Amino acid sequence: GGGRDKLLGGAALGEITSIAVLPLENLSGDPEQDYFTDGMTEALINELGKISALRVISRQSVMQFKGTNRPVSEIAQVLGVDAVVEGSVFRANPAGDGMNDRIRISAQLIQAVPERHLWAESYERDLTDVLSLQGEIARAIAREINITVTLEEQLHLASARLVNHEAYEVYLRGHYYLAGYGPAAGEARAKALEYFQQAIELDPTYALAHAGLARAYRQLEWMGVLLPKEAYPKARTAALKALELDESLAEAYTELAYVKLVYDWDWQGAEREFKRALGLNSNSVVAHSAYSWYLSHMGRHEEAIAEARRALELDPVSWEKRGELGQSFTRARQYDQAIEQFRTQLELKPDSVQARHGLVRVYWLKGMVTEARTEFERMEALRGSPHLGHAAGIWHAKASALMGKREEALKLLDEAKKEWSERGPILIAGVYAVLGEKDQAFAWLEKSYAARETGIVQLKSPQWDSLRDDPRFQDLLRRMDFPE
Repeated sequence: GGGRDKLLGGAALGEITSIAVLPLENLSGDPEQDYFTDGMTEALINELGKISALRVISRQSVMQFKGTNRPVSEIAQVLGVDAVVEGSVFRANPAGDGMNDRIRISAQLIQAVPERHLWAESYERDLTDVLSLQGEIARAIAREINITVTLEEQLHLASARLVNHEAYEVYLRGHYYLAGYGPAAGEARAKALEYFQQAIELDPTYALAHAGLARAYRQLEWMGVLLPKEAYPKARTAALKALELDESLAEAYTELAYVKLVYDWDWQGAEREFKRALGLNSNSVVAHSAYSWYLSHMGRHEEAIAEARRALELDPVSWEKRGELGQSFTRARQYDQAIEQFRTQLELKPDSVQARHGLVRVYWLKGMVTEARTEFERMEALRGSPHLGHAAGIWHAKASALMGKREEALKLLDEAKKEWSERGPILIAGVYAVLGEKDQAFAWLEKSYAARETGIVQLKSPQWDSLRDDPRFQDLLRRMDFPE
């Protein structure tokens, strides 16, 4: 950010262009209220994110500082920001019937270097007025650090309406489950879906709940719980409904872009919606990540890498975003840079199967068999790891195929087919492609095409290079109307 690059004289005046909102403290004394406090934290991040001149660190990267007493200067250094916002939430009557359900939010702004308090304020409101309160705090911070807020941004920061307190409550619970990781992640998403539906029943005009619903459908498909034809039409309807209710909702444009990309194969339309999302919230990690993925598959690699870097800047301690940057380098066939990112990802998360798999693949693509074998063995050692995720079997099949362990790959593939022939034909096609079984690979690619499977948009990736000259492959690209 600006302040750090200038000579000391400039730094003393403290120009602030990047900021992190640390997890607000739950003062209710009831851990059950955590979802509410976390929801307030995220809402404030989201409001500040609408100010394009400001870089705002994402929720994922700040959440690891929940409850820690590390000095502000240290946290700011880890996150690469000029200042942090700290604060607390107190709820007077959380178990109430909505009568006198008041909340008090206290916030303070602290510059990192030199460390000093710039501003502090306390607000007390009815819960129904909570959305406009977030915008008000964001505006106050922007005024304090003297950052440029465009007229349009001012309107978006001021545009919050009153919220049905029950619907808001239920929405926050849904949102809490949307971020769940681990073995029960699929169940968590299904729970999120129910909460969003409940919020919509309580208040059909609540745009954020419709956007949340779209995201939950997308994630359930992505985790293999729902098939594309079950998830995406519903996700599209929910995203369109959200935008009908609030056309300034960046989240809804992102979800719509995603459906247009993976389900409609409407390449131009998808890009238009991604750009709208980023125009409304240039700090949205989800939008930068998804747009990067889109650009990769359109063969626009330099732009894709730039977007992946931006996502990582906004979520700097995320091992997942490191991996995504590694993947975008892999797809760009810039293998050395990919290796560097996967290595860093492993420093952050030594048991990351994704990173090991990424390395096996890159080394294989580079023809570095010895290195690939070492990583493969390390990946095999993680076979029982709870972080393997839902596609473990198929990953091992593919890694075995890359290592030339043909019999083992076919055996693992047979086991994996039970689970994936319906849910992930493209994954099976990928293993056959590596094994050089072209007819089988094309048979499964056709199944993937017919199912409108998410992964079919990835045909420009290096993993399909062995099939690229085949007329059947060219025909598939033509039927999907890929831009040249």
